[in-house]
Amino acid sequence: MAIYSHSKLSTYEQCQLKYKLKYIDKIKPLIEKTVESHLGSCVHDTLEWIYNSVKNKAGESPSLDEIINYYIEAWQKDFSNDILIVKKQMTYKDYVNKGIQFLADYYQSHYPFKDGTIECEKEIIIQLDENTKIRGFIDRLVYNIEKGRYEIHDYKTANTLPSQEKMDKDRQLALYSIAIKEMYGEDKEVALIWHYLAYNQRIISRRTDEQLEKLKQETKDLIREIEQAEDFPANSSILCDWCEYKSVCPNWNVPYEDLSKKILAKKINPFPGIKEDESSRENLDIFH
Repeated sequence: MAIYSHSKLSTYEQCQLKYKLKYIDKIKPLIEKTVESHLGSCVHDTLEWIYNSVKNKAGESPSLDEIINYYIEAWQKDFSNDILIVKKQMTYKDYVNKGIQFLADYYQSHYPFKDGTIECEKEIIIQLDENTKIRGFIDRLVYNIEKGRYEIHDYKTANTLPSQEKMDKDRQLALYSIAIKEMYGEDKEVALIWHYLAYNQRIISRRTDEQLEKLKQETKDLIREIEQAEDFPANSSILCDWCEYKSVCPNWNVPYEDLSKKILAKKINPFPGIKEDESSRENLDIFH
C-alpha cells in the first residue's frame, strides 16, 4: 500500500531530483532545518497549545504573556546555531520577534479562542484507490455552529500573501476536505481557511463536489506519473536557496538567474503589517 502526502507530491512538482534524494534514496541532508521552518514549527506548536488549553481548562483562555512564554520555551527547546539563515541580513533574534508579532496579532484577532474547535493536528486518511492513500494532518478542525459548516484551518508563516485565485486551486486543504466529508457526511459544507500570520489576514475558499472529484483524479494521475518516472531531473529556482540537498545537487554550481538576490536587493519589507518603531523593538527584543 503506497502512502503519499501533500508535501511529498509538492516536492516532486517542485524538483524531481529532490524527490528522488529524499523519498527514494532516503539521503539524510547535511542541513536539516532552516530558521523559517523552525519559526513555523514553534508558532504552530504554540497555536495548538492555545486551543488545547481552552479545551482542557474548561474554556479558560491563556493570556498573551502565557502564550509568548510558551512560544519562547518552544523556540529554545529545539534551537541550534546550526539552523540555516538564508537571508544574511536577518538574525535569529529577528525571527524570534516575528513569531512574537504573529502571535500578538493573532491574539488580538481571535481571543478568547472559542470558535468550536474540534481537534488540533487531526490526522486524516484518504483512500484514493485500493493501492493508494493520502495521509495528512489538519492544523485545526472547527465546527462553526453559527454558519453550520466545518472549517479546516491552516497557519502560514510565509513572507508572501497569495491571491484568492491561487488558493482556490490549492490542493492540500481541498484533499483534506474530502476526508472531512467522508467522516461527517458528503452533504456537509466545508470551508478552507488559511491564516497568513505575517499579514494578520485570512483567505477562505470552498470546493464543489465536482471540483473534489476532479482533484481526486488529478492526484491519482500525478501519483501514477511519479511511480512510472525513470528520470528525476533537477529544477533550478529561487527555492534552491532553501534546499537541504544543495551539497549533493549537480545543478547547484551551475549558473542560473538567482531571483532571490534580486528580491533581497530591492529591500522590500516582507512584513508590511509589522511596525518597526523603536518602542516595539524594545518590547520584542528578548535575545541580547
